[in-house]
Amino acid sequence: MKTAILMMAHGSRIPEANDAARQVARMVREMTGFEIVEVAFRELHEPNIQAGIDACVARGAGRLLLMPYFLFMGAHVRHDLPEEIEEARKRHPGLIMEMGTHLGVHRKLAEVETERIGEALDRLGWR
Repeated sequence: MKTAILMMAHGSRIPEANDAARQVARMVREMTGFEIVEVAFRELHEPNIQAGIDACVARGAGRLLLMPYFLFMGAHVRHDLPEEIEEARKRHPGLIMEMGTHLGVHRKLAEVETERIGEALDRLGWR
C-alpha cells in the first residue's frame, strides 16, 4: 500500500512564504524517499487541504500521513486540521489517514535559530 505525506501549512498572501513550504516538502521527499509528498494550505492559498488530500489519492495513496507544518499547538492544529481530516474521511472512506505532530519544541529548531542568530550577528558586524 502506497503511503503519502501531506504537509499542512497555514498559507500566506505572500507567495514566497508558500514557496518556502514547497521547498521544504521537496527536501522532505529527498530525505525520506517517499514518492508522494504534497503541501496544502489551511488558508489564503491553494491547494487547500481537501485538494491536497485528493491529490495524494489521485497519485495512488492508500495511506496518508498528514503532518502539521505549524510551529505551535494552536486552534488550527488542535481543531481545524482534525476537522479537515474528518471531512475527507467522508469522501475517501477507504483511505487510511492519521495526523502527525506539529513542529513544536525541538532541539533542531533551536539549532536553526542559533544558526540564524549567527548569520544576523555577522551581517550586522556585531561579533
